[in-house]
Amino acid sequence: MTIGEKVQADIITAMKAKEELKLTTLRMVKSALKNKEIDKREKLTDAEEQQILTTLIKQRRESVESFTKGGRPELAAKEQAEIGMIEGYLPQAAGEDAIRGVVQAAIAALAEGGNKPGPKDMGTVMKAVQARIQADGLRADGKVVSEMVKAELAK
Repeated sequence: MTIGEKVQADIITAMKAKEELKLTTLRMVKSALKNKEIDKREKLTDAEEQQILTTLIKQRRESVESFTKGGRPELAAKEQAEIGMIEGYLPQAAGEDAIRGVVQAAIAALAEGGNKPGPKDMGTVMKAVQARIQADGLRADGKVVSEMVKAELAK
């Protein structure tokens, strides 16, 4: 069952249970998925659906930060609840140890080709790490990955 199919089934359940916040959040997710599908003019892959949900979560986190700074805790709490609902459709987030292992493995693989990558090779290493994370079916915050890569390259 794809993410889109799961969202549609949960929309029906939320309607029957009269859960207004969940219903509006799921409709927003479905709308984002459908818009991307229309733009692409073909079915979305699992990776693309996950990328859209990751983008939605990132937007919600930025909103939480803005609402907190603006003194609107009730809106920040609503956004935080939406983040929790959306994250339920994504694979489990990788822990720091798992991410560090992927980063070290990617750097080691790049080092096999010749010299060890340094801080100037950040972009190349990030591409390799993100590809490995996606291939392993994991999910990781880009900021966390970036900081780990930076720390490992500085060694």
